[in-house]
Amino acid sequence: MSGVVAISSVNNIVKKFYYSLNSIQHRGQDATGMVLSDGKNLNRIKGKGLVHDVYTRDNLGNLNSHFGIGHVRCSPEGCNQDFNIEPLVSFTKNTQFSIAHDGNIINYSALKSKLEEEGISFHTQTDSELILFLITRFYEGDIITAIRETMKHIKGGYSCVLCLPDKVIGFRDPHGIRPLMVGENDEDLIIASENSAIEILSIDDYRDIRPGEIVLIDADGLHSYQMDNEITPKHCIFEYVYTSRSDAYIEKINSYMFRRACGEVLSEESPVEADLVCPVPDSGTPSAIGYAQKSGIPFAEGLVKNRYMGRTFIKSTQEERELAVRLKLNPQKSVIRGKRIILVDDSIVRGTTSAKLIRRIREAGAKEVHIRVTSPPFINPCFYGVDTPDKEKLIASKYNVDQMREIIGADSLEFISLESMLKITKANPNHFCTACFTGDYPIKKEDI
Repeated sequence: MSGVVAISSVNNIVKKFYYSLNSIQHRGQDATGMVLSDGKNLNRIKGKGLVHDVYTRDNLGNLNSHFGIGHVRCSPEGCNQDFNIEPLVSFTKNTQFSIAHDGNIINYSALKSKLEEEGISFHTQTDSELILFLITRFYEGDIITAIRETMKHIKGGYSCVLCLPDKVIGFRDPHGIRPLMVGENDEDLIIASENSAIEILSIDDYRDIRPGEIVLIDADGLHSYQMDNEITPKHCIFEYVYTSRSDAYIEKINSYMFRRACGEVLSEESPVEADLVCPVPDSGTPSAIGYAQKSGIPFAEGLVKNRYMGRTFIKSTQEERELAVRLKLNPQKSVIRGKRIILVDDSIVRGTTSAKLIRRIREAGAKEVHIRVTSPPFINPCFYGVDTPDKEKLIASKYNVDQMREIIGADSLEFISLESMLKITKANPNHFCTACFTGDYPIKKEDI
């Protein structure tokens, strides 16, 4: 998964980009880049690492630009290479193009192979390059027509920002799987993956870009181009479970209130006698608060988080994830010693890190460890932009709940029901992609 930003302003946008990209750092921690236009040419700054490491006074201090695009990247395993860092840049037909992308094109390999047979060579391992290539191939002076034609060929979940020397564009896949929104005030127009990147610029007027919509920003302001035929939305439910920041509003649903309500419901669906409710921070914290308040069992921080560590789920390798868990979370012995603990987490994907965490909590003196998970069992990989492993590496795809409980070493293990989780959204349940829990993929590989 990744995060994207596009900004147009009457003032210099360089610092605005720094703040906005920082606000969505949780969506990608491997690399970051920005492309800035001076009105005639596109200039790129990129590098591996966090936003505050890559951008410095030395490389930003003298820049002046009024619009551009930016990206924070989470790399699939083995793909954290310099040449994959976005935004990508292309020069063709006397025009400069740049793209940044959140999501995944599931027919990427087939399209890429076909183009390679035609003699086309690629310079990255990213499907973003394929999207950019198709846009430039179809571009004959009308960028909207080029994007529309590209969207006919690519299948999957995608939210993209595109920059030309005189404009920026944002567009979202026809199902609206990955989030994208647009906001504005008297000075700025911004497109971003989440509202945190918009609100940091003191913009309160924003909305979700509709599935299949193209938003173009140029000297004349903002222009919207809708799809001719509407398709049933399939917004990613895992955005609310884990991916987004807790203050995110995606499709008018607040992630914090969703997570908290999941904890409340789980306390009713799966009660257990215990002394303390403890979260696996940070995404598990709102749910643990909800569980504690609904059940009447005291809430406590049984795990101390190292605030200088990133998100362990999006580390590139399993070895990195397991090490990061030890560095990130440390059991607080004075809190949990001799106590029966309800440990609330947002999901269990592979199960290996859960097992190590439970073992460390027991070593710290916990009498019992009961796991409550505020999403259903994760039984299928995601093909639309969340970097989950192959099905055989997902613990819930191979074992039932009781077997999983034994493997991870918990005294009890319970998951929220899918029906309850969807009910909490207060939205049409058919408007969400739940493939990771059900296997019901909105776009199936075999249908392409």
